[in-house]
Amino acid sequence: MKKFLKIIGVILLLAILGFIIMYVIYNEPLPEGKAGPEADALAQKMLKQINHDAYTNTRYIEWSFAKANHHYKWDKENGRVQVKWNSNTVNLNLNNPQRSAVLIDNIKVIGSEKEKLTQTALDYFNNDSFWVVAPFKVFDDGVSRKMVNLEDGKKGLLVTYTAGGSTPGDSYLWKLQDSGFPESYQMWVKIIPVGGLSASWDDWQVTENGVFLPASHKLGPINIGIDNLRAYN
Repeated sequence: MKKFLKIIGVILLLAILGFIIMYVIYNEPLPEGKAGPEADALAQKMLKQINHDAYTNTRYIEWSFAKANHHYKWDKENGRVQVKWNSNTVNLNLNNPQRSAVLIDNIKVIGSEKEKLTQTALDYFNNDSFWVVAPFKVFDDGVSRKMVNLEDGKKGLLVTYTAGGSTPGDSYLWKLQDSGFPESYQMWVKIIPVGGLSASWDDWQVTENGVFLPASHKLGPINIGIDNLRAYN
């Protein structure tokens, strides 16, 4: 037992040291930027490149995060999304989550278990959909936009979500190609204690109605795969 506890102690110590090293190497403060017409123009330039008009007119978006076993069919027009994971199915009403329908093994669930699974589905959707449609959300209510001067002389778009979602207050610094096409962002988010970690947005595909959506992301050594991706009317 003492040997086991000693091994656990060593593992914890190594994990703490690893985190400290990563924090020292990678942590960056949230950059300052300037809000105003220039920032909004840069955001509009990005939206044009990924065909925001087609996205606005899209009714359905489907995708899966296979590794997490999360599956989605989102009816944007009616504010509904079917969320499936394990044996759970939540027909989520985004405008009034209390009116969502919850099933386990196709059997309807009510009461506290329904409330718990509805909140879980909403949290899953808020997080997972962001990895699919984040660039299209830069003019959502409660979002601020700032222009940032980057070290390479280019301009970045700092987007902060001051309200809504599951983690208000998160910020993302978009790095764009000269054309305005998004290629990555740095994150300052509550669930990651290291500020400024970068995730790629460079594996794009054109869906059947012309919207550009990402097929995967790289976050350090982690690959976030997005499967069965569709956008259609």
